[in-house]
Amino acid sequence: MDVPVSADVKRRRKRKRLLVGFGGVLLLALVTLGLAQLKPAAPLVDKSSIWMDTVKRGEMLRQVRGNGTLTPEDIRWIPTLNAGRVERILVLPGARVKADTVLVELSNPEVQQTAFDSEWQLKGAEAELVNLRVQLKTDKLTQKKGVAAAEADSSSAELEYEVDDALAKSGLAPAVTLKQAKTKADELAKLLEIERERLDAFDEAAKAQIDVHEAKVSQLRAQLDLKLTQVEALKIRAGMDGVLQRLGDPTNPLQLGQQLVAGAAVARVANMTKLKAAIKIPETQAKDVQLDQLAEVDTRNGVIPGHVMRIDPAVENGTVTVDVALDAALPKGARPDLSVDGTIQLERLENVLYVGRPVQGQPDSQVGLFKIVDAGRGAVRVPVKLGRSSVTTIEVVEGLSAGDQIILSDMSQWDAHERVRLN
Repeated sequence: MDVPVSADVKRRRKRKRLLVGFGGVLLLALVTLGLAQLKPAAPLVDKSSIWMDTVKRGEMLRQVRGNGTLTPEDIRWIPTLNAGRVERILVLPGARVKADTVLVELSNPEVQQTAFDSEWQLKGAEAELVNLRVQLKTDKLTQKKGVAAAEADSSSAELEYEVDDALAKSGLAPAVTLKQAKTKADELAKLLEIERERLDAFDEAAKAQIDVHEAKVSQLRAQLDLKLTQVEALKIRAGMDGVLQRLGDPTNPLQLGQQLVAGAAVARVANMTKLKAAIKIPETQAKDVQLDQLAEVDTRNGVIPGHVMRIDPAVENGTVTVDVALDAALPKGARPDLSVDGTIQLERLENVLYVGRPVQGQPDSQVGLFKIVDAGRGAVRVPVKLGRSSVTTIEVVEGLSAGDQIILSDMSQWDAHERVRLN
């Protein structure tokens, strides 16, 4: 049997339902607000997936590292002196050669013909010189004969004058005859003097003619020597003791019948007894590299000590080439173009804070690094100022103390978090 509900009871029930509903909405709002104020939970990171290191104080050795190759210190490209066609290839790359070893023989008919012509020109000039000497000798004899004849004529005229003078004094010869004899004797005496002067000047004139022809012969002999040198240069020789590394260039190996222009590179010979390491150092790290700094070269078959002998002033593809002289014997198997790793010692820093180099750590920069806390159960991000760097370590200027542990691995995926948990 239903009991009738009064209006007052209905009003109280309705008020109660409204209060409960309002209280539920208020409670939900408060819970939502509280949840919004809560910080997100720290992400969990597996310790086995990260790399950590401890900050230390002490001596830090600054180094730079790069890769490169072994190269000979003494390399010589052998060019052609004249154009020519490759007739014979006598030595192949990889063979040991002496300075006078003939590597390649070329042919050039024009050069050979020019040498032949020069040889006959020289022979003709030498024959002319011999003929000139004979002719001058004959001319000198003729000149001497002329002097002798002039001496005889002068002596005869002088004798006639003396006879006529004696007769004139005795009155047996007229004065005009004596005068004629005197004139003739004086004239022939002058001719004798001229002939003698010509004979004296003959040697000097002959010497001048011979000097001219000898100069021509010397010139032709020098030309022939040059032509013979050009002919001999068709035989391309090594020029130094070493190993033949290459014939032609990498894109155009030398072949029989190939036509070469004058000055073309035919072969490359290297002295294998003295190698150096050409190390490529990043340009950002090369600024501290100095001559004579100690270095080590890893040939992957042994580590060789060395020192910096040259620094390339130019930058190529973001690197600077540093030549390292090797101060010890090379291991077996070391040869030119062998890939090596080089480490150069820049300086020793005394009593500094340093740590392993973080993935994102650059020298002279400020970075955020995760420091290990809570006995290794977590890590928090701290600002750290870094200083000078080495290959595997970097100086800590501010933000860490000796004994602190930090995460060196790449933590960029946690950039939105200031704290992580470790398990």
